[in-house]
Amino acid sequence: MIGVDYGTLSGRAVVVRVEDGVEIGSATHEYTHGVMDRELPDGTPLGPDWALQVPSDYVDVLRIAVPAALEMAGVDPARVIGIGTDFTACTMVPTTADGTPLNEVEGFASDPHAYVKLWKHHAAQPQADRINDLAAKRGEAWLPRYGGLISSEWEFAKGLQLLEESPKTYAATEHWVEAADWIVWQLCGRYVRNACTAGYKGIFQDGTYPTRDFLTELHPDFGGFVEDKLQPVSGHLGEAAGRLSEEAASWTGLPAGIVVAVGNVDAHVTAPAAQATESGQMLAIMGTSTCHIMNGEVLREVPGMCGVVDGGVTPGLWGYEAGQSGVGDIFNWFVTNAVPAAYAEEAADRGLSVHELLTEKAATQAVGEHGLVALDWHSGNRSVLVDHELSGLVLGLTLTTRPEDIYRALIEATAFGTRTIVETFNASGVPVREFVAAGGLLKNEFLMQVYADVLNMPISVITSAQGPALGSAIHAAVAAGAYPDIHAASAAMGGIQRDAHLPDPERAAAYDAVYAEYRTLHDYFGRGGNEVMRRLRSIRRAAHAGGAA
Repeated sequence: MIGVDYGTLSGRAVVVRVEDGVEIGSATHEYTHGVMDRELPDGTPLGPDWALQVPSDYVDVLRIAVPAALEMAGVDPARVIGIGTDFTACTMVPTTADGTPLNEVEGFASDPHAYVKLWKHHAAQPQADRINDLAAKRGEAWLPRYGGLISSEWEFAKGLQLLEESPKTYAATEHWVEAADWIVWQLCGRYVRNACTAGYKGIFQDGTYPTRDFLTELHPDFGGFVEDKLQPVSGHLGEAAGRLSEEAASWTGLPAGIVVAVGNVDAHVTAPAAQATESGQMLAIMGTSTCHIMNGEVLREVPGMCGVVDGGVTPGLWGYEAGQSGVGDIFNWFVTNAVPAAYAEEAADRGLSVHELLTEKAATQAVGEHGLVALDWHSGNRSVLVDHELSGLVLGLTLTTRPEDIYRALIEATAFGTRTIVETFNASGVPVREFVAAGGLLKNEFLMQVYADVLNMPISVITSAQGPALGSAIHAAVAAGAYPDIHAASAAMGGIQRDAHLPDPERAAAYDAVYAEYRTLHDYFGRGGNEVMRRLRSIRRAAHAGGAA
């Protein structure tokens, strides 16, 4: 099997043995254009909170990473029986009827709205606010399925922004496509809309989307959004979307005609790779952001969850999602912008990264020694507040505060954010019985210990370093008929180390006191006690508009 994981900055391909999930070859391709948050390739400036990508970068992963992974594995491509892919979400591609991205259409190369809106594009917050206000006013039945709030990251908010800010581009958009489905389209020549992204990011519940009447009340020209721009849901997890086309075979070096699995979300696809397909297992995929997913046997309304979908993670169970918009991104921001040159020099002299140096220094401290508490909202809050107008905060700074103090406080803040999510699920009747972690941040042992202490729970970890790619391969194995269902495939091909990080009782008790202060700030700034973060966003937008003028 081939599994391809499309992340925020790169795509990774792995060659996986069907029998036992052993990864025998892998390769990564960094996107040429990366994330565009300041300007387009031609220099066209972008406003605050924009995050765009170029879809041709995704095809390059198929052209470069897949053949490289095959070469590393040293296997005959004829032995490959299927390919599965996953993607960040909600990442939207405006296309023509045949799937051509609009940025590749003549006359649109300088229009920001013609490019991919990445998952962390948050410039549609005003549209999300209006969707939420109207849905609450009308008592729309689907709103509680998303914790009472629709995110600015999702399909409808981004689509409404497209209509209101660039009507010409909206009119030219014949399909509003999740990148997860677009890349499958490129592989097999069929546009198959997967039920996972539709359910979590596209307000598709109980077989229907929001009504034309609701959409028309949002904007008279938005009433036909579902019929005109969205494909009906036709693909379920672990099914075949089609067969590899001759063109895609030429890109990848794979045999034409092999199974192409239905697309999936990078977080959700990881569950079988971590053997976390049962009810009560919360899986946290920890990287630039963190997505928390879990299965439950019953349907419950969890405040601030990103969604609950029947079969959204594993067939036969209710799949819940929550998350944090910034985690690794926050640490990278701090290292890039706020660490003195002397630290970089020390790290270089010792052969360490700045992250490793700061972690080493922070790990020597006792809980609370730095005297700080932070809010992890540098990229807004995905759960449980669902508000991307919120921003980061560090409280307690003095003239003796050092970089490692702030670095540790930021790590702790992200752990506090996760604890808030876990406690909300527990209080809502969806108990978290096991906490499982996956993703790039597992490499930081100190960070993982902080999470165990803050949660006061053992943390199990995935054994694969390429969880999403392996998960995509596992789903492809089911789609190709190698296993009868995802549970059987997970048991054979996935891997987990139980209780890899155990909480320390003394540190856990000490963190309770700091966490109480975090929750005080969380509710004060996040639940209406003080709207200063929103006002500052407004001032920033006005200043940016004035500067552009």
